[in-house]
Order: sequence, then structure tokens, then C-alpha cells
Amino acid sequence: LTLQTTSGYVQFDSCNFESGQLQIQAPGTCQVKFCTFSQASIHLRSVALCILENCEFTGSENVSVTVEGCPNSDHNWACKHLAMLAKSCTASTRESDPASCPVARRDGWEELQLGPVRTCEIIVGEEQSSFLSTAGAQILVDSAQEDTEFGENLRAAKEEEEYPALHSNSSDSDLHSDNEEDAQASYKLPYQAHSLSHTLADVMDSRFQSNRLHTLQRDLKLKSLQQELQQDKEAQSLANSLQGCIIRQCLFRDGKGGIFIYSRGQAKLEGSIFRDLTYAVRCIQNSKVIMLRNDIHHCKASGISLRLSAGGLIADNNIHSNSEAGVDIRKGANPLVLCNKIHSGLRSGIVVVGSGKGIIRSNQIYGNKEAGIYILYNGNPTVSGNHIFQGLAAGIAVNENGRGQITGNIICENQWGGADIRHGGDPVLRNNLISCGYSDGVVVGERGKGLIEGNAIYGNKGCGVWMMSSSLPHLINNQISHNSIYGVAVFCRKDDTGDYPPGQGGSESFQEEREGAGGENDSDSEEEYLAALHPISVALVELNSINHNGAAGLHVKSSEALNIIANVIHANHDGGVAVLQSSQLTRIANNSISCNSRGGVLVEADCQVELRGNGIYENSSHGIVSKGEGVIAENDIVGNHRCGLQLLQTADMKVTKNRIQSFWDYGIAVFDEAKGLVQENLIFQGRSKKSILRPISNAENCIIQNNVLLAFKKRFDTECMLINPPARPHLEGGAPVSCMATSGQRVASITTRVDGGCHNHGSIFCTIL
Repeated sequence: LTLQTTSGYVQFDSCNFESGQLQIQAPGTCQVKFCTFSQASIHLRSVALCILENCEFTGSENVSVTVEGCPNSDHNWACKHLAMLAKSCTASTRESDPASCPVARRDGWEELQLGPVRTCEIIVGEEQSSFLSTAGAQILVDSAQEDTEFGENLRAAKEEEEYPALHSNSSDSDLHSDNEEDAQASYKLPYQAHSLSHTLADVMDSRFQSNRLHTLQRDLKLKSLQQELQQDKEAQSLANSLQGCIIRQCLFRDGKGGIFIYSRGQAKLEGSIFRDLTYAVRCIQNSKVIMLRNDIHHCKASGISLRLSAGGLIADNNIHSNSEAGVDIRKGANPLVLCNKIHSGLRSGIVVVGSGKGIIRSNQIYGNKEAGIYILYNGNPTVSGNHIFQGLAAGIAVNENGRGQITGNIICENQWGGADIRHGGDPVLRNNLISCGYSDGVVVGERGKGLIEGNAIYGNKGCGVWMMSSSLPHLINNQISHNSIYGVAVFCRKDDTGDYPPGQGGSESFQEEREGAGGENDSDSEEEYLAALHPISVALVELNSINHNGAAGLHVKSSEALNIIANVIHANHDGGVAVLQSSQLTRIANNSISCNSRGGVLVEADCQVELRGNGIYENSSHGIVSKGEGVIAENDIVGNHRCGLQLLQTADMKVTKNRIQSFWDYGIAVFDEAKGLVQENLIFQGRSKKSILRPISNAENCIIQNNVLLAFKKRFDTECMLINPPARPHLEGGAPVSCMATSGQRVASITTRVDGGCHNHGSIFCTIL
């Protein structure tokens, strides 16, 4: 049975349609109320305005409602009447309780009751740091009874061969007695005035850290749809639009498709239920869909799919338990996705593929089996102000040349990386709180790129940032603290299929996007243009605060060059920086490395390292231990609890123009077959009766010459303090901006490459004052 009208107005009320089709074509229009469609459908062509409300669609073999063509501007006599009805319906919907789904209840119609939503709170105490999970939708909960010490989460047992476990609870405290402190004070070289001292003071103030995290959580609080519409005029215009097909409080179940919109069609869906379908809504070919307060669940494919430059507004919907992505955006589609709950999916929450875009804002995305948001094949959305939590894979995954502006989100309690970037992924990840994950905070896998700037990466059970040396990220101005293993770890192992978290690698079927991805990189921003002119060739770790992590602050096993510039690396529960493998040059310049539970810097054999302009202070073991080769120049190595500098085994280092003091041990000790040049260093005597310099190397070409050794009697000579030049590090322009700064400018490197060779001739000559 087919009912067709091409003009005038038709109204159906409490009718039953079986195995037929209702066709309406402009300038015709219709109103359908309280009707049942069993294996029947509606097809609308260029209709200016029609209303479907309180209808039930079941068992469709194709699609229940098809909307085709741009709404006709030639309105017939009934459109004014229908517009008044639609406006009154919208007003009554807005007055209803926003916490409940305004869907007409019938037998067998039910709304899924959500379980408790767990959220993450950050607590930084005076002596310990902890996180807790709690029931309810509140982000800030004043309950300290469920605190879990980060020490219980430490998973560094496999690293014990390189970093034996420590029993000290704090690296900030002095390990000596009061008398020893008094004695040391008379010899102590003050270093508190260096360029990174302001940042270091903030790190040492646990109350400041706690206040900053709470402020960040408050600033990232989810906005309601009403707040979003007040601030976004485009979203407000879409929400108020009355064109095409308006579908209200309908049920679509047990069929193939719910609604199909194509060829510039437009539909508005409010308060409806879509369940047990192949897909709920599909919008393609420059069409527009407005979806408000719908319930979409248990679809066999994606819940909502937008392709081929489709757009619209998807807001305040409950999208859950679908077999594919909750929302699928691809091929130039560009919707507004606001204030939805997208959860419990068997794949990803939102997928942005094949040059898809979109603005994804103020959503709760949780409990999905794969990534909360998955961006790939030149997908380039704007993702901001979302809470992405308790996913069974990554919070946000950017893969296969995906991009995106990912800013101001709370990403917490995910099973894998809070953000996972691989295989050409190149996002901007800025000003997010990435916390309490069950693995690493940020993962940058093989060929991953991106600007990772201004994030708080806190309290994750793995590393703060884990990256491969085959990746080229810029890690700038982040707060990386209280993670259970390394603050930042760089490994040289390559990806293969076994490296992906479950359900997050290669299993997605995106063949159509893969074939066309090569030519669709629309570099339309100045930042992308500049990046194309100056391609990134070296991974960069710059201006970060890396503190109070469970193992080394920065752990390097790299096969490619790496720049480590102007970071504060403080009070980590192992060494400050460990370079265990470095096939190419690792440059460590202008960093403050202090109060770590082991040494300041460890360089293993066969590593190439340039250490220049660093301040290495009060670490619990040696300041620098090197078995490798390279340059150690113009550093201040002061107040460490053992030797200032040790050269061991077959080290081949050029050690020049450093200022060194060890209170209890040698300033410089050269052992084994170490060789190179130790020249023009200023070495201050500590309290120890040992020699200031200990040259006992067996190598003939270890040259020690023109060093100045300062021995003191009772009182410290103030003229010999770290004044000219002042304590290192020295940064152009003074202290860096706050770790949560909003500036998007990439920070230029402040060091230059130097010759790493060593002299093999000369005489041993020391001056003792």
C-alpha cells in the first residue's frame, strides 16, 4: 500500500500502517500523530515542514523515515499552522525536567537507567599525593577517607637492575642530621635564584599544586546545554530551527534503519527512542540533522552516522550500548556534538575519520570498549570541555594521520593511555587534565607527532608520558607529576600489531577512507603552514615540570636524536635523567635537576650526550655519572650527596667550564679507562677530607688541566658564590610561563649544537687557591 500526496496537507491520527509506504512531496506537507508503522515507512521529498509525533516504527526492512532534498521555500497554506504546533511542542519540552527523557511511555517502552558515574578527584596532601574514585556525577568531592597512596601503585619492580628500589618517602628532605646540616650550611652554595626557581618553588609547595589542580577541575566543569546555547549562537540557531521533518517522541525499534537524510535534506529529532536497529540515524550529502534529548542504544552498527559534508546539532542525547561507534563522523562531515552522554559502546564513543571535522564539546564519554574519541585518516575535529573517563582503551586515540585540536578536557581513569598518538597522528593536545589512568598518561607510539602543551598529567599508574624514539612530538610546558613509574619515558622499540591495546589497532574497517586519505590534507591554518615549511626533525621535551614520579623523571632508551630543554626535574623517586641508550645525540640543556632520590643524571656506555647549562642540585647520589661520550659544559653541579661528577669505564667526555661542589665526596672522580678532557672547571671543596679532584683513570689520553680548585677554611667566601654568572640554568627572558598557559606558540629551542670531540693531548695542570 502506497499513499502519496504532492500538494496540500494530509493528517493521520491513530492509524496503523503495515507493509506500505507514505510518500509526501513538496509543496505537500503532513502531520502524523499516534500512528503505528509495522514494516512500513515514510518518504519525504523536499517537504518544507512536517511533523511526526508519538509514533511507533517497528520491523522495517529498509529505513523507517527517509528525508530527501532541501526543504522547499514554497510553503503551502498549512505550514504556518504546523510551525505554531512545532513551537508549542518545543516550549513544552524545554519546561520538562532535563534529567528525564521526555519520551511517551507505552508498553515495552523504557529508558535505560544509568548506573553510577564515577569521576576522578585529585588530592595533593602535604606529605603524600593520592587520588580517589567516587560515585556520583560531582567532580569535586570532599572525601579524604578513600585516599589511595601512589606508592601502592608503583610498578617499577622490573627496573630494579637499573634503579634499585628506594625506601625514602620524600626526596625533598635532607638525609643528614642537624649537626651535619649546620656544618653543610657554612659550605653551601646558594642556587635558589636560577631562571627556573619560580617554577621550582611552585612544585615544592604542595598546597599550591593542590589549589591549581582544583582550580583546573573547576574551570573544566561540564557545561549544560543551556549554557552552551547561550554562548554559541550557531548552536542556538540550529536548536531553534523549524525546517524539513520534525520527529518528536517517537519509537524506532527492531528494524534496519531509523532515519535516513540525504541530498541536502533536513530533519529535527526530539525526545525519541531508537533501539535494536542496524543504525539509528544516517545523514549524508550536505544534509543537516538536529537531534535533541533522544535515546539511542543497542544498534548493530553506529548509532549516528554523518558523511559527505553533512552537519547539524547533536545535543543532550543518551547514546549507549551500540555495536560500533556512538557517533561516526567522516568524509567532510562537520556537526556540533554538545552535552551528550556517550557510553557503554562495544567500540569507540565517537569516531572522526576521512577528513571528518566537527566540534565535540561538553560531552560525557565513558565506559566504551575502545577509545572514547578515535581520530584517524585526516580527521580533524575540535574537542574541548569533555569528560572522557573509565574507557576500556585510550581516552582519545589519534592514528593514521589524524589531527585535531584537543583542549580543556578531563581525561581520567581510562585503562590505556589518556591520549594515544600513533602512525602519523599529529594533534594539538593542550590544557587538558589527564589523570588517574590505569596505564600511561600520554602515549606517543611509532611515527606519532603532535604538540603536547600545557597539560596536567597527574597520578597515572604507568608513566606520565611514554613515547617511542621513532616519534616526533613536541612536549612543552606540561605539569607531569605523581605518576607511578617514569615521568617521561622514551623507548626505541618499534610498533607492531601486538603493541596496540585491545581493540585499538588495525581492527577498524576504514578502507574507503584509507584509499583517499593521501590527497585530503587541507592545511588551512598558519600553524600547519609553518610546520610544512619547517618540518619537525627532532623530538623535543621543553619547559615541563616533571616531579614526584615513582621512578626516574626522564628515562631515555632512544635510537634517534632527542632535545631535553629547560625542564624542572624534581623530587622523583629515582634518578632525575637516565640515558640508557642513545644512538644519536641526546641534548640536555638548561634544566633544573634537583632533589631526586638517586643521582641527577646517569649516562650509560655507548650513549652520546651533550649536557650544557644545567643546574644539578641536591640529588641523593652523584650529580652526574657518565660511562658514555659527549660534552659536559657550563653546568652547576652543587650539593649532591655523593660525587659531583663521575667518569666510569670507557667514558669519553669533554668536561669544561662547570662549577662543581660535593659536600661529602669528590668533586670530580675519574675511574677505570675513562678518557677525554677535564679542563677549566671551578671545583669548590666541601666538608669532606677527600681530595677535591680524583684522577685515577688508567687511560693515557685522559687529560686534566687548567682547573681551579677552591678550598675553604671555616667561613665561606661570599665572593665565590654562584654569582658571576648566577646559578644555572639561564633562560632568555627569565622564567617560563605557567604550566597551564594558554599560549599556543611553539617555543623555540634555546641551545645550539657544539662539537662533541675530546682532546687527546696536553699536560695535567691544576691551580689550587
